[in-house]
Amino acid sequence: MAKPVRAAVGNVWVKCTFCQGDQFRDREVKLNSTGMEFMNFGWANESATGLICWDCGHVQLFVNRDLALYKVKKDKG
Repeated sequence: MAKPVRAAVGNVWVKCTFCQGDQFRDREVKLNSTGMEFMNFGWANESATGLICWDCGHVQLFVNRDLALYKVKKDKG
């Protein structure tokens, strides 16, 4: 099962644009183009980091390589 992460670009923390949640599941997303797929060059398409809101499931895509992911520490107690 995926573990929640928090994300930031520089010193700005990412929040869900729908529910304002701050914990996400992350995954790589291929940004396929029809032309590249048609020519069998799908492997060369760019990819993005998809952040899936842990609370509501809203998906945000980031191509920015400065996106940093941080594991969420479990509360002690």
